[in-house]
Amino acid sequence: MSRIGLKLLEIPQDVEVKLDGDTVTVKGPKGELSRSFNSDMNVKIEDNILTVERPSDSKLHKALHGTTRSLIGNMVEGVHKGFEKALEIQGVGYRAQKQGEKLVVNAGYSHPVEIEPIEGIEIDVPANTKVVVKGIDKELVGAVAANIRSIRPPEPYKGKGIRYEGEYVRRKEGKTAK
Repeated sequence: MSRIGLKLLEIPQDVEVKLDGDTVTVKGPKGELSRSFNSDMNVKIEDNILTVERPSDSKLHKALHGTTRSLIGNMVEGVHKGFEKALEIQGVGYRAQKQGEKLVVNAGYSHPVEIEPIEGIEIDVPANTKVVVKGIDKELVGAVAANIRSIRPPEPYKGKGIRYEGEYVRRKEGKTAK
């Protein structure tokens, strides 16, 4: 039994959801998202409440039930409030800055690494050791944040690198001299 799939999704007043066959389009104050889902899933809207129903209790339908409900919920939340992911940069000489729309990261390489933001994604640098990725598509925000983190993931000996805000890096003990 999918506990997430059974939850009712309440649609906020300023968000509009349209169903067109197996495509769901969500329009809100922050933008518009559209996505196609498996045609077996039955999506209904009644009195600003969206429900997802599955046709049978097969393993595939059980898996799709909760996934479909979660994806639609993320779309509604994204166009209503938006998503953001914060990253911290730690290390001597490691920093980030914006040059126009591009993000330029100095992370210990012989060259600065430049990242062009994808359409629908906004990258802010409130401090030279903090980067914030914002957008309406949760999947895209997470992918861009992971891409920035992959420039220099945190290492376990000194903890230097780019990490998510609040991420804990387990530290290892270095070599000991006899």
